Amino acid sequence: MIDRRALVTRHNPVITRFDKGSSLSVGNGNYAFTVDATGLQTFPELYADGGVPLGHLSNWAWHTFPNPKQYRMETFPLTYYRTFNGRTIGFPYSPRYSPRTDEYDWLQANPHRLHLGQFGFRLSLPDGREASMANLDDLHQMLDLWSGAISSRFAVAGRLTRVHTCCHPGSDMIAVRVASDLIAAGALKLAIRFPYGSGAFAGGPVWDRQEAHTTAVLERTPRSIRLRRTLDGDAHDVAIAWSNGTLSQDADDPHLFLLTPASESGDGFEFAFRFAPAIDGCSLPSFESVREAAAAHWDSFWRGGAAVELSGSADPRAHELERRLVLSQYLTAIQSSGSLPPQESGLTHNSWFGKFHLEMHWWHSVHFALWGRTELLENNLGWYREILPKAKELAAAQGYEGARWPKCIGPDGINGPCFIEPFLIWQQPHPIYYAELIYRTTGDAAVLERYRDIVFETAAFMASFAEWDEAGGRYVLGPPVAPAQEIYDHGATCNPTFELSYWVFGLSVAGEWRTRLGLPADPEWARIVRHMSRLTVVDGLYSAAETSPDTFRGDTDLIDHPTMLAPLGMLPGHLVERDVMRRTLNEVMRRWNWDHTWGWDYPMTAMTAARLGEGSLAVDALLMERGKNTYLPNGHNYQRPDLSVYLPGNGGLLTAVAMMAAGWKDGPDQHAPGFPQDGSWSVRWEGLHRML
Repeated sequence: MIDRRALVTRHNPVITRFDKGSSLSVGNGNYAFTVDATGLQTFPELYADGGVPLGHLSNWAWHTFPNPKQYRMETFPLTYYRTFNGRTIGFPYSPRYSPRTDEYDWLQANPHRLHLGQFGFRLSLPDGREASMANLDDLHQMLDLWSGAISSRFAVAGRLTRVHTCCHPGSDMIAVRVASDLIAAGALKLAIRFPYGSGAFAGGPVWDRQEAHTTAVLERTPRSIRLRRTLDGDAHDVAIAWSNGTLSQDADDPHLFLLTPASESGDGFEFAFRFAPAIDGCSLPSFESVREAAAAHWDSFWRGGAAVELSGSADPRAHELERRLVLSQYLTAIQSSGSLPPQESGLTHNSWFGKFHLEMHWWHSVHFALWGRTELLENNLGWYREILPKAKELAAAQGYEGARWPKCIGPDGINGPCFIEPFLIWQQPHPIYYAELIYRTTGDAAVLERYRDIVFETAAFMASFAEWDEAGGRYVLGPPVAPAQEIYDHGATCNPTFELSYWVFGLSVAGEWRTRLGLPADPEWARIVRHMSRLTVVDGLYSAAETSPDTFRGDTDLIDHPTMLAPLGMLPGHLVERDVMRRTLNEVMRRWNWDHTWGWDYPMTAMTAARLGEGSLAVDALLMERGKNTYLPNGHNYQRPDLSVYLPGNGGLLTAVAMMAAGWKDGPDQHAPGFPQDGSWSVRWEGLHRML
């Protein structure tokens, strides 16, 4: 057996300086709180400037700006496109580089996920001046992954402070214990600030709109308080409790509170805070009870599910890959396992206004099932059932059957206007993949009933979307369609390679579900599977799409996602010729512009290499040294300054390694078939499931 505690804890992040790429988070899947090296959010400015911001987000906490002009998607002007057979369909399209209108901006930015509040220290020097980062030394901070707690230490003018921060596993609540030599000198306070919402792409807290929101005291005791936060038409409650000291509201800023611990408190105090749509009363559990609950939760998490150990490998890259695996399990658990599909930057900070991308949901969450934590994937899936009526309405409005799933959305399931988002289709088969994966990994027949409506309505749309080409005797996809490689004209693109294979996979699996449920076969689905267009091959290589035959004949198309690899890798290989895919893989590795990719492209490539028996190439793809494949000390997959957190990279890494270690359906019967077989890698694993 693997010594799981040793495996996990040898990768505990340790921070010894202020580093904007090394902030640490605690959370529970629906809520997360990110801290700097003080264990709280004391110096957020450093981290906001191109680093991993000190976010404080929840799945329920969204804000919508006032809408005096009553902008609605139902009235947004549509742009009409002709399909392959000449039918006209309207889309909420806005040209990428056209002047933006107020209507477009409002619909894009609302609702947006809300930064709940900032909790940080106010530290003073002996002469009374406020301490800055430069005044702190003896820094040491560690995230204990096994217990889910952050311990921090720092000194100001030789006076030591120790901080322990943890998150309740079942509530949007943080508990903190502070022991400090600064308390007796009156040199340490807790500052609590509440912001307004932001409509920016990567919007964080907004501090200069005091008049636009209110913070009202609902209830107060000597050691607790309950507040009602109101931002336009949205409201929620906050409860704060502390062991000693006094809490005061700032006279000039009604959204600022200062907690001053009692100087006679023995140089220590504890506090906790909870956020929720509504809270009854202001009493909160003690720090110790929250710490114990968190520790029990994480002990169960790490002992359950799967584990992969690489420590006996001769390849010097093994330690780094193992580090990424351990930290990615933690990060996806606290940010991607809640009641909504996660946004690409999780609950650490906003991207795309805090909205989530359904085509990315695969990369965020499929690994949960492969790593024996199927319930964490299922946590996200109830939301699909909630928006199923809206997805059916969208399909019907465009003249299709079934349910058309949106792309970039908030909890309401409504896609805003965009130049690309309304045309993407590769998210459509995802729910079928999730349902089949859950059924295969659990062997539970109840899964068939639980997801049958989602599977069948998804398949109905997919079948309706495919158009019959009478002259070619085949079914085609698009136009209009935006392929996963988002660089082509959606008004002209036809038969993107990845989507063709995924359509055959999805309709084939949906047909198997009908058989399992004792239902007659759907003849239309079967006919589409038999007569789907073949994948386009040019010069012995798979092109991005039938309408993009020059994919590899120049350099301009060799950017973004090399998704012509996905049909045999991410997917099991419908319509694929292995020799053609092998040549395509080698050409992608040789010529692709890897500086213009995304974090999930590396595990996608690795999975293709693994299915082709190219273990060394799979590892090389996973660990390729490129900017978009950077993994920070906290484990986050860095992309660019305003997207320093990219969880599809973490989730994709976990999916690829699970596949490489445990194998895939109908794959070779050998140990770790996706890793090199030359003895350079020692791969020990337990609890993994085979990929589809």
